Amino acid sequence: MHFSPDRPAFFVNPDYQPMAGATKPVIDPATLETVGAIATASDGEIDAALTAATKAQAAWKKLDAKSRARHLHAVANAIEVADFTHCAELMVREMGKPYPEAIGEIANCAPIFRYYAEMARDDAGKIAGATQAGSFQYARYEPYGVSVHIMPFNFPILLMCWTVAASLAAGNACIIKPAEATTLSTSDYMTVFRSLPEGLVSCLPGGAATAQALIASERTHAVAFTGSVAAGKAVAVACAERMKPCVIEAGGSDPLIISQHAPLDVAAAGSVTAAFHLTGQVCTSAERFFVVDAVHDRFVDLFAERTRALRIGNGLDKTEIGPLVSEAARAKVMRLVDDAIAHGARAVTGGRIPPAHNTGWFYEPTILTGVTPDMAIVREECFGPVAAICRVRDFDEAIRLANDSPFGLGASVFTTDLAEAHEAAERLEAGMVWVNNPLIDNDALPFGGWKASGLGRELGRQGLDAFRRSKMVIIDHRPAIQGWWYPYPDSWFRETGGRKHV
Repeated sequence: MHFSPDRPAFFVNPDYQPMAGATKPVIDPATLETVGAIATASDGEIDAALTAATKAQAAWKKLDAKSRARHLHAVANAIEVADFTHCAELMVREMGKPYPEAIGEIANCAPIFRYYAEMARDDAGKIAGATQAGSFQYARYEPYGVSVHIMPFNFPILLMCWTVAASLAAGNACIIKPAEATTLSTSDYMTVFRSLPEGLVSCLPGGAATAQALIASERTHAVAFTGSVAAGKAVAVACAERMKPCVIEAGGSDPLIISQHAPLDVAAAGSVTAAFHLTGQVCTSAERFFVVDAVHDRFVDLFAERTRALRIGNGLDKTEIGPLVSEAARAKVMRLVDDAIAHGARAVTGGRIPPAHNTGWFYEPTILTGVTPDMAIVREECFGPVAAICRVRDFDEAIRLANDSPFGLGASVFTTDLAEAHEAAERLEAGMVWVNNPLIDNDALPFGGWKASGLGRELGRQGLDAFRRSKMVIIDHRPAIQGWWYPYPDSWFRETGGRKHV
């Protein structure tokens, strides 16, 4: 069966299978037209995927590292030669992402499979210095079994590949639960896994109930989740109740500091992308701006000038700012902006639904000044095209206010002062710090947050370790009776009041 957006299907490698449950329409957030239909995986469909994954993983974990790497390189090869035009268009139509960003995300996932193919081949264990002669003592890494991957709508393919590549490299089978808002494009992408052994990768559409069923199953053994803080906490609790390891990336409200030593032209240009990329629907979007008083007014002017040049519209047109993913998402943004203005903030740009785009869930990229740290827009995650600017006295106040948050995913700084750059890296309470170049990542470095922003790490060595467990092994190749074994010699005891004590 070939995948069609009009016929809901679940995927168990290498085939799509029609879904039996009730369907619901997928609505384009730009036009409010119907794009396709999705369904929720039934108990029987979940069971079929789990059965296939369990069987596939039993053979997959026995493969030598070189053979496993060869399979992952084959996935990378499939990504590099595929035509993802249809998949990218589906992503644009189901969640609003501008087409260049959709096709870039979908087509550029091959390197992560190559990275983990070779990482797992190189890093298989550790030999320790022996604690006694004649003993070989080492640690080995082994897979958990079947991993569950609960994906967000904003980067549904890229973030899925981050954790799936690591889990496969570690020797697990993978079951993907896509975001409901990006089920179509995620399902369409599954063909890149067809070279893998039968049943090793599955994709089960559904909502929270599907995720809960997969976490609760005794046939799954590790969980990767990206989404809201509230949902992340629920996943973490459910995993903890079952002593099931999990990686949680739960979003945030990232600060961006503009120092008095900032290169203002660069800072303004970088801030536009940091705040408004994907209409601000990025976990690491810069939401809270702390601008030093000496450069505040000039920075705001430059920032606003560049922001006003952004094009709003359908992601299939020439545009940078598409719609928000849903009516509820826009309503939250509007609530936070309206609350800030009611408490004294001023909208330098935006702050409204664009008059030319009153169909769909559009909202103008918005810069607020006069924001104070007690406002709701500073305390909550906005997840929309809004930059809330607080004027601060100096760099120290900026650091203090940046850290005054329950979140701790990323943080950005613009400065040409080397001391400030190093101080920011040391003092900011975040899992990632960017100086003069926000939002970028590196396959070889850990991605994740502090505080309420998450548990564990994706990417890098830590991203691989998230999907494997260690086993200490001690082999005495010259068997001998050890002096410390039972029974203890009498000389180890001492006489005290007629009783012997060790």
